[in-house]
Amino acid sequence: MNEATLFAWAAPAYYSESPVDHTWVTDYDNRQTSYEDIQLVISANQNYWFCWGAFHPKGEFLGNQVGDLTRAKCLVQSNADSGDVEAARGTIFIYGVDGVCHQLANQVLYATKGSQTAPLTVRSARGYFASTYLYSTYGRDQQAWVSKVASCYAERALAMTELPDDFEEHARSVLESKDPQLLKGLLELREHSQRSLREKLKGTVPSAEDLNKRNQEMLDEAAKLLGRDNFIQVFGFPHEQRTNLVDPSLKSPKK
Repeated sequence: MNEATLFAWAAPAYYSESPVDHTWVTDYDNRQTSYEDIQLVISANQNYWFCWGAFHPKGEFLGNQVGDLTRAKCLVQSNADSGDVEAARGTIFIYGVDGVCHQLANQVLYATKGSQTAPLTVRSARGYFASTYLYSTYGRDQQAWVSKVASCYAERALAMTELPDDFEEHARSVLESKDPQLLKGLLELREHSQRSLREKLKGTVPSAEDLNKRNQEMLDEAAKLLGRDNFIQVFGFPHEQRTNLVDPSLKSPKK
């Protein structure tokens, strides 16, 4: 094992008053050592994972955990812009379709999983539970992610049921004791919405505006089911605050 500590970071997303953070990962603590650009990171023999975003010298600390650096770099290539280098996308092949920065950061951080330790995720980032409601913890293409993990770990493929689901865990913590039928309805709505959207998006690369519109429609349906107070408790912001998860400045090549 090539042991290293991985750090998760956040910064406000691309538009003012957004309830969402951009997230990324490093193998250095930018509170102690800050690099002004990616070339300085490379020169210092350090690693920065862009996670479908721009380079940030500093960020808000979300957490850190010891992991396997070799596996992290296999899952997602470091020190490379996700828009330019396919290996730096993990299995978030098409930004906004397969996932966004939260899912790609989680893919890097999967390398912190131990035999008795759950992998670190960016679950404390703003907007995370909207993101995982729409894209799951590791992206919409869960079979591709299962295969990627198997290739980097040289072991049996994960069963789909073994994939962590931060959204379901969080929703259960909020709703299960209060209203188990509401929880059941929310999880069924999520599965139906994701399946329907996968079918609609198959083979297409919609614009960021269209993706944000479709995502908002899915959240609107959840708000109708949950009501205002429950929606805030589950998602962390009021429904009337619009949630544009997909940055229109980022373009994805076709898968």
